[in-house]
Amino acid sequence: MRLHNTLTRRLEELPPPPGPIRMYFCGPTVYQRAHIGNARPFVLGMWLRTWLRHRGYEATLVHNITDVNDKIYEAAPNQSAALAERATAWYIADTGDLGLGMPDAMPKATESIPSIVHFIEELIERDFAYAVEGDVYFSVARDPQYGRLSGQRPDQVEEQEPNPLKKDPRDFALWKANKPGEDTSWDSPWGRGRPGWHIECSAMAEDAFGPAFEIHGGGLDLVFPHHENELAQSSALGHEFARIWTQNGMLSFAGEKMSKSLGNDVSLRNVLDTWGREVVLLFFMTAHWRKPIDFTDETLAQTHAQVESFRNMFRSPSEPGGDWAAFEAALDDDFNTPEALALLHGWRDHELLRRGLELFGLGSLAESEEAPADVVKLAEARQAARAAGDFAEADRLRDEIAKLCWEVRDKPGGFDLYRI
Repeated sequence: MRLHNTLTRRLEELPPPPGPIRMYFCGPTVYQRAHIGNARPFVLGMWLRTWLRHRGYEATLVHNITDVNDKIYEAAPNQSAALAERATAWYIADTGDLGLGMPDAMPKATESIPSIVHFIEELIERDFAYAVEGDVYFSVARDPQYGRLSGQRPDQVEEQEPNPLKKDPRDFALWKANKPGEDTSWDSPWGRGRPGWHIECSAMAEDAFGPAFEIHGGGLDLVFPHHENELAQSSALGHEFARIWTQNGMLSFAGEKMSKSLGNDVSLRNVLDTWGREVVLLFFMTAHWRKPIDFTDETLAQTHAQVESFRNMFRSPSEPGGDWAAFEAALDDDFNTPEALALLHGWRDHELLRRGLELFGLGSLAESEEAPADVVKLAEARQAARAAGDFAEADRLRDEIAKLCWEVRDKPGGFDLYRI
């Protein structure tokens, strides 16, 4: 299998099975309900783990929780810890409802403070960092390869965190002294404070896997400064860190086009409640993971139609056929889900189709849902009306059934009911 590597700008072959393949995917900063865009790296990471295990790899996924951060302090001054705890529970519940299972580990920044402090101490010892009045900064000038991941030119990097006491405007914070309104802080050699954002992920990734691992994922918006700074910090200690960087494309929103169905609430929770998990998962399959994807009522409606087309395939007789080798080849080649999806749409073999869909958490599309008793009674009354020749009443009952989101299909000797 091969994946595109942001660092080398080319496709990279994974080691042969069984690997291992160790993956660290950046998770959310927990200060509000997760945005639908936050779900894309989660879904990609879970899908990759499933596929790699299917191909015989020992695959592990770590997905962190950033529960100490400026955004949380700004959202809840002096109450950030309580907000972070609630938002973490929301995130775990909402991603759990995607039906993909959960990562192998979900470390929190607040649980990693000793490792973070030790990491910073090592950077200071090696003269890659310096303390100033309770803050600690990474010295960007000490890294001659700074910018190699993002393509940023070091001489054009803008100041990331203003502070007139820094040696270089480009330097970024590793540790921040406690300030008013910040209700969480820890003791350190530089005084009470809390970690900067970038050092949290370097420490948590290395706590999980050691100084080198195979894949680092996250949204494309994290390439700079977050992932660039992670790489700089770990490289400064002589660590290889991540070998392949897989930044997923962003969601593109089209304003008014999506307001009717979601009311401008693009939280994962609201999208799940409005459209259902199958639509969310299939929606992410429609675009290559490295590409942007339009998120509108129109694209969601198109995805819903695809969901129904798969359900209809399982309502029709199974027909042998389907090229599983081509399906595997599509996913082995930079995890090309649109190509795999196109193959799935062409299959009529129920067993093969179910097998393919299950890899993406969509095996439920093969299941038939039992209609509730009130819907069955309406369908029976409709059947009786048809038998009596009262087709106007039969049509009225069909409409009543449709209002309850069910479709009745006649067959010799009876009827079938399908959720719509």
